Amino acid sequence: MGKLETRLNNVKIFTLYLLKNVNLPLDYLTIGEMLMRTDYVMYLDFAEAFPQLTDNGLIEEVGKNEQGEPLYAVTRRGCLVAEELKSDLFQSVLDKSLACALQYLDFRKRGVSVMCSSERQADTTVNVTVTLKEKDKILLQATVNTDSDYHAQQMKEHFHEHPEIVYRGLTALMTGQVDYLYK
Repeated sequence: MGKLETRLNNVKIFTLYLLKNVNLPLDYLTIGEMLMRTDYVMYLDFAEAFPQLTDNGLIEEVGKNEQGEPLYAVTRRGCLVAEELKSDLFQSVLDKSLACALQYLDFRKRGVSVMCSSERQADTTVNVTVTLKEKDKILLQATVNTDSDYHAQQMKEHFHEHPEIVYRGLTALMTGQVDYLYK
């Protein structure tokens, strides 16, 4: 089996595993975004693997969302395949990816708003302020001072792209669950 075929098979197993465990019908775009946020799946691999999953009866269309886009779920056969083949992937990778996917879906479903701003200081440094807000409740608000506009822009882009990861990471740091920094 070639590297490309192995990679695509892993993407398929990964997709089936996450959809099975999320246990919600999702549209194509949400499935793709959820998978890419795990940092283990590239979009082009997902775009190639997904039609094969539907063609093989492992994922099926189960309805439409409010915008009229198809919603997909894992079939019974897909659940069996996911369970049988998940051993090909590290369980720790699957667990971390599932947690990331659930956090992403939770933020999206709850309508968590993501805000980010930067402000130059008198000493030429830049304050970057990030906020996660759900209705009137602030989930996260933090200000970080950095030495350049470049770093400030990087921080803002990363926060916009992965707010749930920043939230999880900051929570882990503040609760002492990230011990590698203490060594």
